[in-house]
Amino acid sequence: MVEVTGKVDFKVGDDAYQTWYKIVGDLTSGAHPLIVLHGGPGVSHEYMTPLDEIHNKCNIPVVFYDQIGIGKSIFEGVADKPKEFWTVDLFVDELENLIAHLGVQNGFALLGHSWGGMLGAHYASHRHPVGLKHLIITGGAPSMALWEQSTGQLLKALPANTRETIEKHEKEGTTDSPEYQQGMGIFYERHVCKTPWPKVMEMSFAAMMQHPTVYHTMIGPSEFTITGTLKSWSCLDQIHTITAPTLLTNGVMDEAQDVCVSPFFQRIPHVKWAQFSQRHMPFLEEENQARYLQVVADFLTYP
Repeated sequence: MVEVTGKVDFKVGDDAYQTWYKIVGDLTSGAHPLIVLHGGPGVSHEYMTPLDEIHNKCNIPVVFYDQIGIGKSIFEGVADKPKEFWTVDLFVDELENLIAHLGVQNGFALLGHSWGGMLGAHYASHRHPVGLKHLIITGGAPSMALWEQSTGQLLKALPANTRETIEKHEKEGTTDSPEYQQGMGIFYERHVCKTPWPKVMEMSFAAMMQHPTVYHTMIGPSEFTITGTLKSWSCLDQIHTITAPTLLTNGVMDEAQDVCVSPFFQRIPHVKWAQFSQRHMPFLEEENQARYLQVVADFLTYP
């Protein structure tokens, strides 16, 4: 398996940053590459790397990258940036810049997970890239209001003592307490990824813990309480303009419940929806991994 890594310069106003990327496969093969958009925002790409199996299955090049401010695309002074710096358009511009650098703007597919699915939907519905051949949204939502509705419903279903602990510490601003972290661990076990976490998942979340600026600025303290710059984000009124064939996926126990996915299904013209039995990470959990990868491979190679 051929792997190539690199960095592309990314200008924001008068400042220059760099986006790190990795290509699995050969961009000159003639197959449209699959570009993977990780979640968070601010969770580095490693947990998505099981998707390199798409290259083995279909000989489709797969491109991973770390979005600005996290992982191998971290920069000095990241914590000092004002909140106004961290916008959805910043990440859309970065994606467009990467696509142009790779020279694949005439033909590519996107797979976005969680926040990455939101980024992909925003890009497709606002910039209307002519080269977007397929769009895959895994565990995403078309608005943060729907995301909060979904996670809020799941929070209410937790054992009372766990729910009360989480709510207490979020209200008091003590989300760094061990008691809160234990409560969040129960939520993650139920709805995000079962334990023990795969090493790649641990790597991605360790990167976020080391550099939490992006997540805390755009989301807030947790998946339930959105106080950051994404709080009012929505592309509900634009998703009907997405023209690329679109695959939606979520899990029965996913933190992205059907309330998040159904508006995509109702409004995107060319769409299919595959549901899996487990949580938020179907590409990591053994019960769903093989089927998920096959569903993605079939979607990308369907004539």
